[in-house]
Amino acid sequence: MGLGKTVIALTAVKNLKYDRFEINKTLVIAPKKVAEATWSKEAAKWDHLKNLRVIPVLGSETKRIKALNTPGDIWVINRENVSWLVEYYRNAWPFDMVIIDESSSFKSHQAKRFKSLKWIRPHIKRIVELTGTPAPNGLIDLWAQVYLLDGGQRLGKTIGGFRERFFEPDKRNAQQIFTYTPKLGADEAIHRLIGDICVSMKADDYLTLPELIVNDIPVVLDEKAKKLYEKLEREMLLQVDENTIDAGSAAVLSNKLLQLCNGAVYDENHNVIEIHDCKIEAFLELIEQLNGQPALVFYNFQHDLTRLEKALSKTGLRVRRLNGPADEIDWNHRQIDVLLAHPASCAYGLNLQDGGNHVIWFGLNWSLELYQQANKRLHRQGQKQKVIVHHLVVEGGRDEDVAEALHDKGATQDKLIESLKARIEKIKNGG
Repeated sequence: MGLGKTVIALTAVKNLKYDRFEINKTLVIAPKKVAEATWSKEAAKWDHLKNLRVIPVLGSETKRIKALNTPGDIWVINRENVSWLVEYYRNAWPFDMVIIDESSSFKSHQAKRFKSLKWIRPHIKRIVELTGTPAPNGLIDLWAQVYLLDGGQRLGKTIGGFRERFFEPDKRNAQQIFTYTPKLGADEAIHRLIGDICVSMKADDYLTLPELIVNDIPVVLDEKAKKLYEKLEREMLLQVDENTIDAGSAAVLSNKLLQLCNGAVYDENHNVIEIHDCKIEAFLELIEQLNGQPALVFYNFQHDLTRLEKALSKTGLRVRRLNGPADEIDWNHRQIDVLLAHPASCAYGLNLQDGGNHVIWFGLNWSLELYQQANKRLHRQGQKQKVIVHHLVVEGGRDEDVAEALHDKGATQDKLIESLKARIEKIKNGG
């Protein structure tokens, strides 16, 4: 992350098209926020790329079709419209080079976008995948991505064959296998097989980046809030037998407890019930301590955003939601004091390093990929100060489990389930 994948890819396109005459039309598939602005802005930044014509293929179907018929060198589409694009062109597919930006979004062999690209793959002469997190949930995520590169030459033609060769069942019941664990030596074997078509670069080896410091800020609930939290936690957890917890129920329970830590919960009708302001108060104190330094703030739930905006409206600070390219520009020009963003909407491609060096996580989530990518919006090339990542963590709450998993770089589904079972056991034993 932050090593210049976009400019490297653009340079390759220019070289292949105008120096070697080996390609004609290039398609970039990217997350929506990245597709909106990142590729065209990156091309405009570099003297040797300024003449490249980058066309975003976004908006309504009419606008997308018009963009596809606009003369250019590179057409950028968001990944949600890949299936539409394949269906639109079918066997008349015009793009001889395809670049997948953040290829980990194609890690699922069952996803419609993967199946569409797999179907059209024989019409693509050259394919490039870019990602800062190739296997966020383990080596099993690599099969679909590598299949799009080589058609199954290295890791096998099917996901079943890949699993059988390199993994063994882990979590399962009588009928279904939930998770797999790598066999002994699988890591080295897989890396050896794909080493001729994959280049891996670590920022530490190429760049001198400022230090990244993680600052856990404990949040203590007041007596009333603590009792409410403990009551709800106990009732929710004991409703579920720990032996029947699966990924679905674990995620639902975990989300509800994380909402409680943040201060409000959704009821069954999706109404917001406010429980406490303890974390909001800790957040405002932190903002005060920053003494005017800008802060990029990540929230987890929609009611977090509403409550944060309400609290910040009384501070006199310049507060903005991150909605598009204009907000990115204003942030980098130091025209925003507090920029509110959801990690899923700005984890990829945005360059925010000029606007500040403080990240605040009002509420953490379990995705290690989103967490690392979101922090890299500030901790990247061009950042001139130490980046400080602040976590607001409720003492004794679910927050602590997530923070621990992220510190251990182990924020996986297994960790989520295991920590939930540990909490159930603790409650049963009167802890």
